[in-house]
This record gives sequence, structure tokens and C-alpha cells, in this order.
Amino acid sequence: MTPDPVIETHNLTKQYGRFKAVSNLDMRIGGGRITGFLGRNGAGKSTTIKMLLGISRPTSGTGTLLGRSIGDSSECRKSRERVAYVAEDKQTYGYMTVAQLIAFTRSFYTDWDIDSERRLLRQFALPLTRKVSALSKGMRTKLALLLALSRHSQLLILDEPSEGLDPVSIEELLQALVTAAADGTAVFFSSHQIAEVERVADHVCIIDHGRLVADTSLEEIRQDYRRITFGFATAAPPLQFSNPFVRSVQTDGRQVTVVAVRNSNDVIECGRGFGASTVESTPVSLREVFLSAVKEDIHDALV
Repeated sequence: MTPDPVIETHNLTKQYGRFKAVSNLDMRIGGGRITGFLGRNGAGKSTTIKMLLGISRPTSGTGTLLGRSIGDSSECRKSRERVAYVAEDKQTYGYMTVAQLIAFTRSFYTDWDIDSERRLLRQFALPLTRKVSALSKGMRTKLALLLALSRHSQLLILDEPSEGLDPVSIEELLQALVTAAADGTAVFFSSHQIAEVERVADHVCIIDHGRLVADTSLEEIRQDYRRITFGFATAAPPLQFSNPFVRSVQTDGRQVTVVAVRNSNDVIECGRGFGASTVESTPVSLREVFLSAVKEDIHDALV
């Protein structure tokens, strides 16, 4: 049986004047996995998360968080009791010491895991006696992560969690997300760092200019997405593919490169029908899927 979604939206829209930060977003995020919410800076990731948490109200459309409506303030409060959230700006009480802030936060949650707290304190090397305002950006990020990861929440939402972290700390973060997911917490994290998403995510949703442009599993990308390069003896003819799974077509002299999301054998046969003398089919990386989905010039990525 397919588990109930932890996040679901229908035509979710946020508009500021004439500008649509999020436009008709339809998204269904399943539990029991790590989902990367991938997009460029300004694509609408943070705006979407704020609407899901009730921090910002949608202009139109609907959504649910852990089965409760995001349009109802009472329902939002109830769903947030089971959600741990790390915001992009990671603001905390600067006048407290690290130890005081941890103790203060711990007092609010019956699901607090003291063993996780101690493990993360050691792992992140947080200075207990230092005031939060005196911490570096990276240390404040680690503290915010500890406060979120020390709970047995049903859902963990993180907005650009690796911002301000060094490579070693990023590795620790990614391992912490994997551990949380293994313990039964659904993880939904936004990022514009493709390599981080590819490292740990089971599923990826790509947003661009406020619209969902891709929704797929990493396993599907590895199994079904293919980059197919056709070589021609003379200048390549203009190729027209009726296959709905062809994502992009790039022509460069005697070569035509196609990205297909599935049915690659049909695409290969079609290319041969155009007179291709050579055919090469190779797997596609998440980077190429992302660049194709956001309609960037992917010529350099495909040749």
C-alpha cells in the first residue's frame, strides 16, 4: 500500500503584485524517503516551504502537511507539532548560550532524543558556553540542525541546510539526513546544490520560476534517462521526434544529442530512420536532468 503523502499541493500559488513566486504547484511528497527540492536561487523553494508551514498564506490553491490543511491556522499548528524545520536564515536567540538554547528548546518537546543531542554535540563540536550571537554562520547552522534532528519528528523540512557549511560539515549533514530517514523520519530539503541532492535523495522535485518542471525518483533517472548521440556522415538533418519522452534535442555539426526520459529504444530506432550512421546511448546525471528541466542551454553538458 502506498503511504499517505506527507506533503501535497494542488494549484498552489503565491503572487506578489504581478509577480508569481509560485505558480499552480502540484506536488505529492511521499513518506519514508528523502526528497530533494531542487531549484535555482529565486525559483520559489523558500516561498513554497513557508506556505506549507503556514508562515505565508497562499494567494490561491490548496495543500496539506501531514494530512492537515495548510489553509487552516488551527490545522497548521497541529501539523507543525510533528514537523522539525530548519529555516534558510537559521535565526536563533542570540543572547543565550548554546547550552541554554538547547535546554530551552528541549523543554518544549516530549519526543526529544537526548542520545541524539549528545551525539550531535560531539559530531558538530558545538561550544556549549559560547553565546549564540558569537557563533560563526556555519556553527549557527549546525546548532539549528541539532535542534531539529534531536526530535523524533514525523517530517523534517530543511531550507538550504548546507548554506555556510564547510565540506566536512556538509558531509556530516548529509549523513545525519540519511540517519534520520533510516529512523523513520521523512526528509524534505531544498537546495540548489545538485551534488548534495544526488548524494542522498531518493526522490527529486525540480522547481523553476515557481513551477514544478520535474518530479522523479533518482532510481528512475539512473534506469530510464538516457543521453543518445546520433552521428551522421554529413551535416545532421533536422530531427523531429514525436516521442513524448524526448526532453531535449541539440544539434552540433554532424551530431545530434537527445535526452530521453524513457523509451530510449524507440528514440534510437527513430534516429536510425533519419540515417544516423552511429548511435551512442549513455546514462544521464541529475545535473543534466536539472539543466534540461529548467530549459538552460545544455549543449556543454551533453557533448
